[in-house]
Amino acid sequence: MHHRRTAAALLAWLIALSTLTAGPAQATTGPRPHQAEIFATNNTAIITDPDDPRLKTRLTRFDRQVRRIIDDNGARTRRSTLLDGVFWSSDLQQTTYERSRRFDVDRTDTLELHHIADLIRKEFHQESVLTFEYLPQGSPRTDAVRIEVPGLDVRRLHDGLVADPAARDELFGGSVTLRGHLILVAELADLAIARRFVTAIGGDWSQATVRYGDSEFVG
Repeated sequence: MHHRRTAAALLAWLIALSTLTAGPAQATTGPRPHQAEIFATNNTAIITDPDDPRLKTRLTRFDRQVRRIIDDNGARTRRSTLLDGVFWSSDLQQTTYERSRRFDVDRTDTLELHHIADLIRKEFHQESVLTFEYLPQGSPRTDAVRIEVPGLDVRRLHDGLVADPAARDELFGGSVTLRGHLILVAELADLAIARRFVTAIGGDWSQATVRYGDSEFVG
């Protein structure tokens, strides 16, 4: 994960700046839908063809395996969601399509969430596993945003990342639900980059929902 901006004064300034520059996206500050999310896959291959049959998997067994890891380590997951993703590996210098799942997690804390993600990473031989913990916008631990935008598909995401190295290097990729909702997790300071990227690939920023929290690429 990139370096964290931990000074309280700088963080407050970044929150204020992001609020001013982000435009009319719907910044959601109501009750959180769940405590945290884990984004994970069991894929270790580089897949460049969006029609590759490996991208049709439902990851059913993987779903059960990850739920067991979460439950065995004291947390609880209510559901998981199948995603089509595009991710950039800085180690391999390669963009890949992959199927993944988002796990909604409750009854956990920051250290436990990190530990669970690391267990998943090791079990499935992943470079990293992404976590997002929902927090109030003004929390001193808030360093990231979770952005959801309807009306996009995985090919637009892929082509946009390939065409925009600056966004690719900061965002590392993203996911699209089977209902066509793009999900990006970005550092708070990169909110303007995320907004520019969403607009460039044809998304309507006025329809975006932004939630605040703490994110980590565990790996």
